Amino acid sequence: MLERGGVARQARIAAVSPIPRGRLLLAFTGITDRNAAEALAGHRILVAEADLPPLGADEFYHHELVGFAVDTIGGEHLGAVVETFSTGLNDVWVVRDAAREYLIPVIADVVRTIDRDARRIVVDPIPGLLD
Repeated sequence: MLERGGVARQARIAAVSPIPRGRLLLAFTGITDRNAAEALAGHRILVAEADLPPLGADEFYHHELVGFAVDTIGGEHLGAVVETFSTGLNDVWVVRDAAREYLIPVIADVVRTIDRDARRIVVDPIPGLLD
């Protein structure tokens, strides 16, 4: 599905090619000229969960972690994951509670466990991360 402004329409991906900076170039069935392709700029691409490829044991999709509780290895509750964004080097979780927002880098030095069954993430904050 292609969605923009709350309006979605079906689309079929015909081809995918990697391009610089970790991005993908998509070709859609029925989109045959540059003007039609440019009209799709700014759309979000939505994929049915059932159509996503299976993941390895240590992999996850961003949408799966929304709502997961985030705690430090010392037991401090930081809040819940509300979104994930990419910086180009690594992903970052936006974690919020009633009072604060934290930006948690998704890197091995910080993320200790992701427990899908408990919907909980444990992090070991690097100095200054929670200031």
